[in-house]
Amino acid sequence: MKIVLWDVDGTLLLNSTRAGAYYHRAIREIAGVGPAPDEPHAVEHGRTDAQIVTERLARWGGDPAHFDAVSRRLDELSDEYLTDAGRRTAAPGVDAALHAVAGLGWRNGLLTGNSRHRARVKLEGAGVDVAAFDWDRSYFGDRFVRRSDLTAAARDDLDGATAVILGDTPADGAAADAVGFPFLAVANGVYPEEALAATSAVLVVPDLEQGLPAIVAALSRR
Repeated sequence: MKIVLWDVDGTLLLNSTRAGAYYHRAIREIAGVGPAPDEPHAVEHGRTDAQIVTERLARWGGDPAHFDAVSRRLDELSDEYLTDAGRRTAAPGVDAALHAVAGLGWRNGLLTGNSRHRARVKLEGAGVDVAAFDWDRSYFGDRFVRRSDLTAAARDDLDGATAVILGDTPADGAAADAVGFPFLAVANGVYPEEALAATSAVLVVPDLEQGLPAIVAALSRR
């Protein structure tokens, strides 16, 4: 089996300035804590849901025992991704890229910091065909504080398969390195091509639309 493990935020979908609000709401509603008015915005791109919730609870003085309830509430709030006000936007070229990968005989899977539910409603709301993904060979970060542990779980499950990670952050690259998966990088997110080129990425493309021929060529060589 050959599989491309796609990241979601910043890769398949464009990042949203509203994304952090869901964590704020879930933690405040369940744990009763939140950021100080003058707290600087934390850079959390590439982190898993579990890492973000754990770190915010610790930073704001919340009880870590609230983790499970916060995670459940985060899933509930994420249903807003299916409404007009909360819909995300698919990155340019996503549909063509998914079809091209499948046409090469590779499966499309997910390896994302989001939970299964959050990933699905984000993609559905953005109009991405969720049937294009192998959900039985997709991996989710709502229970993994370290992204490298998430990729290790994927590696163990995919024992013997050929897998590559396609993401938009240096954290994706570091997690791929931790298990020996090749990393393909796309600059759809907050990191420019120059920053991604400084990782171990075997390929860096500006977006999925312009970069599709190079992605196809890279997969065809494996």
